Amino acid sequence: MRSAICACYLPNMRKLLLLFLIAASSLAQGHAPAPARDQMDRDLMEITVDRLHTLYREHRYTVTQVVQWHLDRIARYNGIYRAVQTVNAESALAEAAREDTESKQPGFNPSLLWGVPIVTKANTSIKGLITTDGWRGYMIPGHELVAPRDATIVGKLRAAGAILVGVTNMPDFAASDTNRSTAFGRTGNAYDVRFSPGGSSGGTVTAVTSNFAVLGNGTDTGNSIRMPVATSNLVGIFPTRGLVSIAGIAPLDWQLDNTGPIARDVADAAIALTVMAGEDPLDPATTDSKSKAQPAPYTRYLEPGSLKGKRFGVPAFILDGDSPPFQGVCPTATPEQVEQAKKNSFLPPRPETRTMFMKAIDELRSAGATVLIDPDILPDSFADAAMHICTLPYIKEGTEDFLSGFGPAEYHSASEYEKAVGEPLPSVIIGGHSSKLSARGGVQQAALESDPNAEATLLGPRRQVLAMYEKELDRLHLDGFVYPAAQMPPPDETMPQNGELSSGPHSATGWVNMLGVPAISIPAGFYDTGLPFGIEISTRKWHDGDLIGWAYDYELKTHHRKPPVLVDRGLLPHAAGPPEQ
Repeated sequence: MRSAICACYLPNMRKLLLLFLIAASSLAQGHAPAPARDQMDRDLMEITVDRLHTLYREHRYTVTQVVQWHLDRIARYNGIYRAVQTVNAESALAEAAREDTESKQPGFNPSLLWGVPIVTKANTSIKGLITTDGWRGYMIPGHELVAPRDATIVGKLRAAGAILVGVTNMPDFAASDTNRSTAFGRTGNAYDVRFSPGGSSGGTVTAVTSNFAVLGNGTDTGNSIRMPVATSNLVGIFPTRGLVSIAGIAPLDWQLDNTGPIARDVADAAIALTVMAGEDPLDPATTDSKSKAQPAPYTRYLEPGSLKGKRFGVPAFILDGDSPPFQGVCPTATPEQVEQAKKNSFLPPRPETRTMFMKAIDELRSAGATVLIDPDILPDSFADAAMHICTLPYIKEGTEDFLSGFGPAEYHSASEYEKAVGEPLPSVIIGGHSSKLSARGGVQQAALESDPNAEATLLGPRRQVLAMYEKELDRLHLDGFVYPAAQMPPPDETMPQNGELSSGPHSATGWVNMLGVPAISIPAGFYDTGLPFGIEISTRKWHDGDLIGWAYDYELKTHHRKPPVLVDRGLLPHAAGPPEQ
């Protein structure tokens, strides 16, 4: 019997001996054996920047191995979730190999994002790639919008050592609260592919929460970083407008647009913001930002106990649903148009969202913060004033400026695009007519700097409402405001919502863009359906570091981040098919 057992195991023993000899030979030649896939899954799933750098220092993995692991996840799951529009595999692996060689040089000192796989949104210029902006019209063969150079933030991320593994899907021109594009189709929510991840940064949030990359960038014109991260259990920062350059990002509305980091935890978002922030001659809003902002690095604000003794107010107009219309209402609007705009933007929080928000308030209070709820805190009159911050006359100027600096050789203006292609750019980015975002067509386009009506249309109302915002902070000795990052759970996109194809979820946070104040959205639990919920905190301009500290403390005390369980087949069998014509 004993001889039979030994004979049975002999082939396996020979295999083990052979594997041992191969490994020994590899080590003798100076090559580490390839790590086991299951071990990589354990080590790299939910990896943070700091932990990844520790693994690199310990020579547990090469940059090439880490990048390949993330590319493998994209290859396995992207056909279902469709988060990544362009996989940048060849370039990413070449850069990883270069960094692996660099790491062997004497005195090597890795930069903040060295060896960190990232994704960028499809409206962000990357030299040599098509800036689709989510729109099929920038992909017409022979007329593609190929970026002549990197957007400013892409240059900063590359300089910090980040490796771009993919470009993420987004709705056409970022003009939607969900993530359907004519360029690539629909992106699904990682927690349930049938549901929306929100828009317009839904591709980035699905990619980051699914561990296709460690972090990414989003853009935000009305809620498009903060609301999508809330659907997907992530952290998203809307920086003070002017802290981070938007040069090289295709605009939806340059007076409202912003960009910031999307990450799985607050510390990674702080590292990314440190890299992305800075003055840029291509973006006048960043002039003197260094002297105005709280000093970097933003990791210095990651202090436990930061919430203790802080005071927050809940804006009454958000709980009432009286959100100001996106892009505002111009002085030329009739009383009937004003009332219709208010009616169209009315959006109270759903009961289940209100319930989740009250739980989050209890958590903030347990962390030592005071949270005030009162109908006099930023009442409906605040939203009424904010609706008169009108950006509609200046939309085309932003598109023209972008194309002049980041358009392809064939067209550097809207008129040159029309001449080359034979069709005009859509009104949503050049104005002049009503669009799916605004029924208020016929607004005359103008250059902000020379428009004699700019003071009455935009600049004056914005100063007035910012003063109201700051006065409320002073009156109640508040550190900031807290509110739901979305007014509803993510909708199921496999069935109609209110009798029509869903265009949500939606939020009541576009007023933040109107003022340019900073805000952060953070995980705050899960609905009964298993889909994530998030809260948002805003504060005074240039106090981005304070926001990061409060969010970090909340994260430490609640641990709401939970990764999704992905599927690679079964649900929505047609999700990986080409988008409808």
